[in-house]
Amino acid sequence: MKRRATTAFTLLAICCALPLPASARAAAAPTPLEIYGGLGSWLDIFADRSWSHPAAVVASAKAHGVGTLYLQTSNFSQTRDIVRAPAIGRFVEAAHAAGLNVVAWYLPGFSTPALDARRALAAIRFRSAHGQRFDGFALDIEASTVANISLRNARLLALAQLLRRTAPAPYPLAAIIPSPVGMRRHPRYWPRFPYAPLARVFDAFLPMAYFSYYAHTPTAAYAYTRDVVLTIRAKTGRPEELIHVIGGSASAIPAATLAGFIAAVSDCGAQGISLYAFPQTNAQDWIDLAAANLGGTATQACRS
Repeated sequence: MKRRATTAFTLLAICCALPLPASARAAAAPTPLEIYGGLGSWLDIFADRSWSHPAAVVASAKAHGVGTLYLQTSNFSQTRDIVRAPAIGRFVEAAHAAGLNVVAWYLPGFSTPALDARRALAAIRFRSAHGQRFDGFALDIEASTVANISLRNARLLALAQLLRRTAPAPYPLAAIIPSPVGMRRHPRYWPRFPYAPLARVFDAFLPMAYFSYYAHTPTAAYAYTRDVVLTIRAKTGRPEELIHVIGGSASAIPAATLAGFIAAVSDCGAQGISLYAFPQTNAQDWIDLAAANLGGTATQACRS
């Protein structure tokens, strides 16, 4: 099964990995830390109202200290490679005009490698009406539609390697991954998750550390988030791995519990922070998130 997956992506590399325009290759890209560090915010394809007002969303995000907007371009179940393309273009241009970075993200299903490759590359190659592109791309790794774990991992890694070979250098690529704590609690979901191979391809890990499903006190939120960060560093073998921690749904997190999450992100020296998603994040959430101490040396409280 693994050979078939690898062969399929080898053929895709020939047909899909066409060189990007020279102007795109020549454009200076921000560093991975500039893209994935700091405060971020997310918008998925289902947030209808937000997509109708790109300028207003960008202005609000900037006012709250957001440095990077993460925009979903499609997923494996959609009928188009780029959903809401005109609005995405307006978002990219408005964000750049405001000094914000913009990252595309796509959710592959791994059932149809050619579809996933085409849609991920469509996001990387996307251009607005005035020729502006995304500053980075993040692969949303969570679908379990392929039951065979070896085949799922083979297709995931083949897609990751295709993106790295095809994206213009340097182009910041990130892996949005399931919560390591969640995967440990549900061992049948994704055993043998390929942390180390992914770390060799992607510039950053963005774990979906949705602690709100399990942690209902500040202490529990701290412990959950700490576990996520430390597990990624241990599994990748990279103590300085660039990690942007995505908290749970902003609409379901009490202020005290959120404080535990932010404290763990700060104590463990993670470089980026966000909640899911922009429409659900309230004014106090933004104030609290902006106060996180990002990218520092891990404290004894985190290491012990």
